[in-house]
Amino acid sequence: MNVGALRIEMHIADALSLKDKRKVLNMIKDRLKNKFNASVAEVDEMDKWQKAVLGISVVSNDKKHLYSYMDKIVDFLEDYNKLTIIDYTLEVL
Repeated sequence: MNVGALRIEMHIADALSLKDKRKVLNMIKDRLKNKFNASVAEVDEMDKWQKAVLGISVVSNDKKHLYSYMDKIVDFLEDYNKLTIIDYTLEVL
């Protein structure tokens, strides 16, 4: 069993309040869960309006497939027009 853990730091330019930020993050979390069957949680920067850090995890039996899957998640988030990815790290256990 292989576990992929992705930590994504992002900037949400349109968020003018924590309520705006939560609205965007909830949409992102729902889409990632539905499209990729990934576990998603906000893990840091919870009190900042325009900055968010998400933790995303996926389990697979094949490392190659896991890396490909996680790359698709990053690509999906890069194409999402309401945010900009500042940095991300991927760890496979």
